[in-house]
Amino acid sequence: MSARPSVLGLDNAAFHYGATPVFTNISLQLDGTRTALAGENGAGKSTLLKCLTGELELTSGRLVRSRGAKIGYVPQETPAGLDALTVREVLQRALIADDGSEDWKVDLLFDDFGVDPAWADKRFGELSGGWQRLFLIAGAARLSEPDLLILDEPTNYLDLANINTLESWLEAGKRLPLLVVSHDRAFLERTTERTVFLRSDGAHAFNAPFMRAREELLRRDAADAQRRALEGKEIERLEKVAARYKRWGIFNDKFDRRRKATEKRIEKLETDRTGAYIARERKLELNEGEMDARIALRLRALDVTIPDGTRKLFQVEALTVAVGDRIAVLGVNGAGKSMLLNAIAAAWDPRLEHYDGKAAIRFNPAVRLVHFDQRMRDLPLKMTLLDYVTEAKGVTAKAANALLAKAGFGHVRIHGPIALLSHGERARLIFLKLKLMGPNFYLLDEPTNHLDIEGQEALEEQLDESEVTCLLVSHDRHFTRAAATRFLEVRKGKLVEVNDPEDFFASQ
Repeated sequence: MSARPSVLGLDNAAFHYGATPVFTNISLQLDGTRTALAGENGAGKSTLLKCLTGELELTSGRLVRSRGAKIGYVPQETPAGLDALTVREVLQRALIADDGSEDWKVDLLFDDFGVDPAWADKRFGELSGGWQRLFLIAGAARLSEPDLLILDEPTNYLDLANINTLESWLEAGKRLPLLVVSHDRAFLERTTERTVFLRSDGAHAFNAPFMRAREELLRRDAADAQRRALEGKEIERLEKVAARYKRWGIFNDKFDRRRKATEKRIEKLETDRTGAYIARERKLELNEGEMDARIALRLRALDVTIPDGTRKLFQVEALTVAVGDRIAVLGVNGAGKSMLLNAIAAAWDPRLEHYDGKAAIRFNPAVRLVHFDQRMRDLPLKMTLLDYVTEAKGVTAKAANALLAKAGFGHVRIHGPIALLSHGERARLIFLKLKLMGPNFYLLDEPTNHLDIEGQEALEEQLDESEVTCLLVSHDRHFTRAAATRFLEVRKGKLVEVNDPEDFFASQ
């Protein structure tokens, strides 16, 4: 890896999708510092990264890039066209030389992973999302030898062991400049030293890791709001004074002169008035689903397999899920956690009132189940937000307008396609639709992957305060600890219950 600082940045940059602004007046300079780019869902973080890498062209402003700088970039979604390639072929694409002289670096990478060399011949599409992500980052960070590494949500789909592996790589390459977008608070704390917040009022940079930078930003916002309120009170006082001078000026010209002077003071105060950032309302809510029962779900002798059913991953000997349980399923990447949730979702049929008492998966008839899929594959990207929400039973267009506004989607945007939303906004939209379906049982597969920090905190609060039953899978340690009341671990081919997640976390 090159130790030469890279120069990359934006000067008074703006980007619009059609007539809709994504970000405006952004100036940002990246040198040798490891920088976190943070912001709420929909602020334009991923779009800004694409502008920095040249994938998208700025609407206005200037892209600044040092001559010959090599940028390593891993987007948050796996690029198309890789599934049919072998893992080796995907990694070879990242090598500087394409004549085979550097292929040994790929073998060395497999040694560092500690995985079977036979993995090199696996089809990339056969790997779990976590392993795909780790191999792509490894190629960009370790094989392509970039001057600057740009990572968009790098911890998505990674288990804790692989997050630790990623952190160790970045630690080993301390001199490699880094720009990372992530909602993983712990990851940002350990890998970055500077934070830039992207908001509707511009970019705000702090020479501090994320948590301290966020505290400084919130303190500054509070001070600005207080100062703006005091300025507003002073303007109101002067307006009353000017009104009195106006009445008295009818009888004495000197009061008219004082009125004009006071109005000039008011005008100057309004021109110089402190700008106070006001975050838009963005509700994330779960349905307050209750169930008139004690047991919601029973599993017995359930074999969890890969999608085609040809290989068993583990067995659930027996599991009873009580109403109100919030159960976290722990395990390494590829253990089959998502496959368990998929199997449960596939077994539930809302048209049936009763279930076979001898089946491996048995629901209480009162269950109303919804499934949040980490890849959001069923989201109809060409459909408008309004049409998507009004699909929910009993939701009128008028009600959908109000619900979308409350969730943070402006009136103009709701008539556009879902495809224009950021991944975090798509997750928020799915949660809104799920709530309208009136569930009392949630299956949540990596629900925090794309949610911003505020969204994660709102989801934690909702799970803690609601009566819903939930099975969840998450690599986010903070979220898992805060949201779950029971813990299951995939261990040696079986699903076993543990008292808490700490031993598993430590083992990773």
